[in-house]
Amino acid sequence: MAGPLTFPAVDGLPSLAATLRLQWAQTRHVIEQGAYMKIDDRQAAMTEHSDTQSDAPILRRRKAHIRLSNEAHLLACAEAVFAERGLEGASTAMIAERAGVPKANVHYYFPTKLALYRRVLDDVFEEWHCAANTFDSSENPVEAIEGYVRAKMALSQRRPLGSKVWASEIIQGATHMQDILSERVKPWMETRVVVINDWIARGLLAPIDARALLYLIWAVTQHYADFDAQIKALSGKRALSKKAFAALTDDVVALVIRACGAKAP
Repeated sequence: MAGPLTFPAVDGLPSLAATLRLQWAQTRHVIEQGAYMKIDDRQAAMTEHSDTQSDAPILRRRKAHIRLSNEAHLLACAEAVFAERGLEGASTAMIAERAGVPKANVHYYFPTKLALYRRVLDDVFEEWHCAANTFDSSENPVEAIEGYVRAKMALSQRRPLGSKVWASEIIQGATHMQDILSERVKPWMETRVVVINDWIARGLLAPIDARALLYLIWAVTQHYADFDAQIKALSGKRALSKKAFAALTDDVVALVIRACGAKAP
């Protein structure tokens, strides 16, 4: 079996979470440019060398960092392939080619294509879950809903491929993520419904169905990721500039706030 994928050494090793986010962002940028990121095996040898026993904690941390970086790279490449081909049309060979590594290296981290696919779906949900933290951090529905809409719009701009993978799976019947929907998405959604219903009871929101409001937010924000080809065709532009997307986000926020009748306490 092939050994772990590796990346060049990093001086002043950052936190694992920060490294994961940075590697993910860098890999997506490379994918969008149509290039393949090549993986350097030199650091693996470095991590296995230890002159003294006191080096062990540092080496363990470095190995963990390398593993997270490699997983992030493979996940980003898999996300792109799944978005383009779907689960059935994709293969680990395609993902390996996109990542610039042997197929065996993909299986070193993810034993099956389905395991890799589900990991992508799980990661998309986690990002969307974090985007809804504004419901917990503010008792003002205007601030909370605006923050949520802005976060979701930003994700659609930054991670459109993940949204497309999620949407495609839902359209196909969500066969491979029923447990994610029932055990994670539904409980998460119910906590937001409680908050929204409380705002309604306090007169801070129009008397609407809380789930309908969430569906509306998901539909309008994810539209800019899932249907970007349609948007480009109808607007006659290859892509929205950062300035244009920021203005569009302001409009979407205003529309949602007006639609639900949100008021500050």
